[in-house]
Amino acid sequence: MNHQLHLLLSISFFALVLNCAFITKSHSQDNPESSISWNQSLSQPAGWYQSSDAVRIGDNVLLYQHESGGWPKNLDMARVLSEAEKDSIRREQTEGGSTLSRPTIDNGATFNQMRFLAQVYKETGDDRYKEGFLQGVDYLLEAQYDSGGWPQYYPIREGYYQRITFNDNAMINVMELLDNIVKNKEPYAFVDENRRAEAKMAIEKGVDIILKTQIVRDGELTAWCAQYDENDFSPKGARSYEHASISGSESVAVVRYLMSIENPSPEVINAVKGAIKWYQEAAIHGKRLIQRENPDVDRVYERLVVEDPEAPTMWARFYEIETLRPIFSGRDGIVRYNFSEIEHERQMGYSWYGSWPRSLLEEEYPSWSDKWVVD
Repeated sequence: MNHQLHLLLSISFFALVLNCAFITKSHSQDNPESSISWNQSLSQPAGWYQSSDAVRIGDNVLLYQHESGGWPKNLDMARVLSEAEKDSIRREQTEGGSTLSRPTIDNGATFNQMRFLAQVYKETGDDRYKEGFLQGVDYLLEAQYDSGGWPQYYPIREGYYQRITFNDNAMINVMELLDNIVKNKEPYAFVDENRRAEAKMAIEKGVDIILKTQIVRDGELTAWCAQYDENDFSPKGARSYEHASISGSESVAVVRYLMSIENPSPEVINAVKGAIKWYQEAAIHGKRLIQRENPDVDRVYERLVVEDPEAPTMWARFYEIETLRPIFSGRDGIVRYNFSEIEHERQMGYSWYGSWPRSLLEEEYPSWSDKWVVD
């Protein structure tokens, strides 16, 4: 009897497993997962961009493209989409769409989609991807302010989003893409001469605003704020904990871009020299940012700045313009000079210290200086 009951239970369990497997398989067929992430799709070997996966993702990218020519941020464009989702996305890519669908150059948006389309067009020759890319070029050219800067969002979204934005390397990413177009680099050789000429002018204006916005203190060139007023070019804050300041992080990409310019002007050379000198003076020695379990709260981590003469050099994310002191802030928007004084959530949820310019100072600048700097 026990043997029969055991056999019956085994058969029932086996049937249940088969049924679950069938349901799972059916669900997977209805909503298959992508074999590659969006970030992974941006760094594949050239031949991959003619694969079925690349074409499917390329179609997603075109679907997400706003009618203005740009793309929204923070979306997984490699995800397999249902027909209902595709219909919903089509409705969003208009002026009447939601805030989440607004095109931007923040967080790698627009320029990364353009990079992807250019690669797929080069490998497949499908003109749809070429046209999507060229619409992106037109978007970037139209979004640029007459002064030379780029806002974070275009069409303009009011607030700090309309500022000239170096934050998260937004403007520099755009300029590097346009620079590759001007230089006729692959996979952008298909861009027509008219757009290439317009991109060249856009870069010249961009370099001009970079030079104009470099912060001068006591007659000395320093570095850059993360964003600037689009009219008077004054340094501006963004979120409550991001104050008008000199950025130890974002300025690195600005310096690297200036160093990439062929046959730099004396103004560009001086801008680079000034920023490098400031970075050398702003370096923080003998301190280390550590993360440990909070001894008072089980399984909760905390970050502390501790004295350590062996610690590698680090830099603060923000420096007060008037004093050049590192500054920190919580969501209350109050400037503080001690990292420990801001709330735990902001201590853990933001990059207040980093080694951003280290390779710039130790390797890249010395090589560049040997070529261009004459003391």
